[in-house]
Amino acid sequence: MVEHVVVIGAGVYGAAVAASLTRRGARVTVVDAGAPAGGTSGATFSWTNSCGKQPRPYHDLSVAGMRAHRKLAAETPGGDWYHEGGNLEWADDDTEREELRKKVAGVLDYGYEARWLSRAEALRLEPDIDPAGLPADGIAYFPREGWIEPTRLIGHLLSSAVSRGAEMVLNDPVTGLESTAGLVRAVRLASRRQLSADAVVNCAGPQAARIAELAGLVLPMRNTRGVLIYTSPVAVAVSRVIHAPNVHLRPDGAGRLLLHTRETDSAAYVSGTGEISVERSAVTRVLEAGRALYPGIRAATVESVRVGERPIPGDGLPVLGRAVDLPNFHFAVSHSGATLSVHAGDLVAAEALGEDLGEVLAPFRFERL
Repeated sequence: MVEHVVVIGAGVYGAAVAASLTRRGARVTVVDAGAPAGGTSGATFSWTNSCGKQPRPYHDLSVAGMRAHRKLAAETPGGDWYHEGGNLEWADDDTEREELRKKVAGVLDYGYEARWLSRAEALRLEPDIDPAGLPADGIAYFPREGWIEPTRLIGHLLSSAVSRGAEMVLNDPVTGLESTAGLVRAVRLASRRQLSADAVVNCAGPQAARIAELAGLVLPMRNTRGVLIYTSPVAVAVSRVIHAPNVHLRPDGAGRLLLHTRETDSAAYVSGTGEISVERSAVTRVLEAGRALYPGIRAATVESVRVGERPIPGDGLPVLGRAVDLPNFHFAVSHSGATLSVHAGDLVAAEALGEDLGEVLAPFRFERL
């Protein structure tokens, strides 16, 4: 019988798994090498969506993840970390416009909400966009998409877990796993503390491959860096996620905006001191693209730049649930953690406590890799 579960990682997945485990009556210890939300979860665009995700099981999992966020926020007093304002997207060349048309057609075929807007319709949603930055038509609108404030969500989930008896062990990296007779029996920490375990859940994000290796398992990962630019507070009306050709942005609370482009991700580099830095010219280009789209933010400055490491399993799909060769060792690792964490974390927690989720988790098993 599973009584004590050690959850490795205190990001969105670790917090969601811990909250679900304690709600189901398990004794839980959450361990992290740093602080809650101190890794990828604290440096993410945190867009909640299933916009063009393939194959179909991944799309369906993401839609269920969006639904779980909606339900949790509605049931939680003060649960305003979840923002469902929709997502606007458009393209500026024929190739990208065709890709967008295919994406919209694909999600509509799955029954996902999407529709095409004209410039005038888009401006009714986002009146502070420069009209010259929008095409006359062909603007895709996905109304059920949105974004979360991950640090606040993690705080709520961990508080819920602790209120039900969970123990938090922070700033104490995992250094080893003790296994006998095909099961993990204990988790060793840098402090030399050893935690006995009936089950272990690997929610270590970019470090998930290292934790898997300690268990004798090889988890292929192709992590990438993500560069996020946070502006100073600005008095403009930005109410939703925006994917424009030259900049992606969304609100980030207290009047700030969060800016991103795929090109800026490649501008991150390791400096001579070993720290990760970002080329200043790349940051300036993104800020200028944001100012061009929203003229009202011309006075905005860069308040901070964060670089997160995205945990991406080898084939791009989530890795969820138990390992066949080590059946009390479970995974909750993926890109799209902001979308999936609440729902997928609950599935993993249920399986860790003995529920049969074979069909639901079959497309996301570790063994496919």
